Amino acid sequence: MAVDMNMTILIVDDYKTMLRIIRNLLKQLGFNNVDEATDGAAALQKLRGKEYNLVISDWNMEPMTGYQLLKEIRSDEKMQETPFIMITAESKTENVIAAKKAGVNNYIVKPFNAATLKTKMTSVIGDF
Repeated sequence: MAVDMNMTILIVDDYKTMLRIIRNLLKQLGFNNVDEATDGAAALQKLRGKEYNLVISDWNMEPMTGYQLLKEIRSDEKMQETPFIMITAESKTENVIAAKKAGVNNYIVKPFNAATLKTKMTSVIGDF
């Protein structure tokens, strides 16, 4: 089954520059239906109001981290199946293990490029 290129993606990062970079990478890959949130709480609000096909979130944010956001999504019946990719600048093993236990679908360590993003997305949502 081919991936719907019109699927809705939510990107979450507290750095506007990173949001812009991820949005541009997604555009290069053919995805234009992208919403943004600047922290976990704002993302949760958007997720409760609209269905997303994929969430790409930074780990380190205030006041709600990407890890807390992931746990919230996984504990909510309506959203628990939403594919979730975590982005972080640190590749600490304990973080990867914690994210896996919390139900993350994949993990990207910064810096990354369109090819890396595509590989990680393909493993989560299928070929596109």
